[in-house]
Amino acid sequence: MSQILTAQAAAMLKQYCSRLAQGYGIDPQSLGQQFSVTGPQETRLRQALLESVDFLNRITIADVDQIKGQVVDMGISSIHSGRKASGRFIKEVGVGGHSYELTETDSGALLPWSTLAVWANAGNEGEFLRLVNEFINRTFALDMLRVGFNGNSIAANTDPAKNPLGQDVNKGWQQLVKEWNGGSQIIGSAQDKVYFDPDGGGDYKTLDAMASDLINSTLDPAFRSDPRLTVMVGADLVAAAQGRLYQQADKPSEQVTAQQLATSIAGRPAITPPFFPGSRMVVTIPANLHLYTQRGTRQRSAAHNQDRKGFESQYWRMEGYAVGEYRAYASFDESGMEIGAAPATDPAPAG
Repeated sequence: MSQILTAQAAAMLKQYCSRLAQGYGIDPQSLGQQFSVTGPQETRLRQALLESVDFLNRITIADVDQIKGQVVDMGISSIHSGRKASGRFIKEVGVGGHSYELTETDSGALLPWSTLAVWANAGNEGEFLRLVNEFINRTFALDMLRVGFNGNSIAANTDPAKNPLGQDVNKGWQQLVKEWNGGSQIIGSAQDKVYFDPDGGGDYKTLDAMASDLINSTLDPAFRSDPRLTVMVGADLVAAAQGRLYQQADKPSEQVTAQQLATSIAGRPAITPPFFPGSRMVVTIPANLHLYTQRGTRQRSAAHNQDRKGFESQYWRMEGYAVGEYRAYASFDESGMEIGAAPATDPAPAG
């Protein structure tokens, strides 16, 4: 495809830049330079990112003032009813007992001129503006989840070739739970394997059994009956379980059961979020997953890059992840999960 910015695409892109500058209250000539996003613009940017990926609306996204601080307690674990002999009973929602730490996060998306030309050719100006906006917002928003589910370290210089899921961008939720209380909320590791085999040759035969075990043996009793509990399950586990059910299904009702497997497990709602590891299972309340940005640190820029033959949009901020209540999180880690039968063990020698 020819790498040429057509006159039609150039005109529409100019209009996009004009509207973007107007929305942020800056001169269009300054759009290519890094500018701060504050006040109402900060709120609008956050809302645009939330609207671009549905799962982000289910977790806790908050702006904080400090790079380091105590995790914001959203009250997911506490009872808010009772009495006091000396006055009114009230449970305050404040900060929890563990901390968060934010780190520099820089996102950049490049739209090639060839793509812009196709979009300009395919519809009117309004459609072009929508496509550009959605691409940029969705790209940045998906990266938030990509790192949230897969991040395990914070590198000074990240390497997307070696870490395509952002493993070195930040510490995500699973990693934070692994580092808390000796990893008490996590089952399975490279040295301690767990086997999921729908044919019955492993530790677990069904996803229901796996999720029930997490709820009843690993999750704190205070959360086991919470109606907001959700099972997050990887696509590889779902595919293995569904495959077995489809093989056995000889009635329409059994086929429906297989289809519903990805939406209900152990009597709880089940989902497979974007970029969730294929062999991982987590039981928690989605709002227990936190994503913080330091207020006033958001920086944006957008401009042509002649050398790269595309339109670049960049978004810099101080950002980090946190878990509201570790006891309300239980997981089978993918590093210890094997799909298939457990290896045969040698019989004990005769005495």
